[in-house]
Amino acid sequence: MVEVRQARYFVAVAEELHFGRAAQRLQMSQPPLSQAIKQLEQQLGCELLHRTQRSAALSPAGAVFLDHCRALIRHAEEAETAARQAATGRGGRLSLGAVASAFSWPLPLVLEQFHKELPDVDIRTQEIDTHEAAAGLLDRSLDWAIVRQTAPVRGTTATSLYADRFVAALPVRHPVAEASGPLDLADLAGAPWVWLHRHISPDYHDAMAALCRAAGFSPVPNHWARSVTSQIAMVECGLGVTVVPATASASHPAVRFRALRHATATIELTAMTRSDPGALAELLTALAAQLTTAQAPPPPN
Repeated sequence: MVEVRQARYFVAVAEELHFGRAAQRLQMSQPPLSQAIKQLEQQLGCELLHRTQRSAALSPAGAVFLDHCRALIRHAEEAETAARQAATGRGGRLSLGAVASAFSWPLPLVLEQFHKELPDVDIRTQEIDTHEAAAGLLDRSLDWAIVRQTAPVRGTTATSLYADRFVAALPVRHPVAEASGPLDLADLAGAPWVWLHRHISPDYHDAMAALCRAAGFSPVPNHWARSVTSQIAMVECGLGVTVVPATASASHPAVRFRALRHATATIELTAMTRSDPGALAELLTALAAQLTTAQAPPPPN
């Protein structure tokens, strides 16, 4: 296998086409350089240079070998840089998971700023359900996750980012869709409801249920969703009504979102990491906390 040192020697000779000048460039004497190139040719079993007393010329094999040597050196330098950046938290790879609604807010805001500060970090992103976050962090398929609240899980750390209030989501043709002012949730007690399976996000499901109980009723679900995004999509189809976090309510022209009167229940937007998160995940959490505090989410449409 060709070593990076051998590649550097050969590139110097191939570019200078003179062993003396190449030796000066490498800050070494000429005899060891000549010997190193001979050993390289013996190792490869082919002649790389045609030599004369005054100069050298690339053989056909040498011309091909030169391109690969340059690539080998470049990759080695990139590997060194990546390792140094990762050690200082300035580079590397970060695997991120997020619930669907977070891709509307605050992820665009957070990732834009993160890329500005650390452009060399390779971010890999996937949509996840809340219940998948802890498992992904613990098996290290994820480094960071943003979910709708979750109970503490051993080996992970949760950081609250934003206490999201609930709003009602109604089809545009619903009788109270265009009414003004906050809505009494009890007015929707008899409507067909779009609901979320509890195992998808227990905290989110329970907060929805508590909100309805506080309004004096327990809804009978007619349709079942697996995420906030699909809840809204089902409402958009005219299937029923539901309640969703306010931050998920932007840019849905076929849905009307109404503030709720006397509703105090909230659902936390939470960043999760492993208990030993690493510098990049720590930085992303700090940035997310800073930005969600400083910049309000978009209002319901």
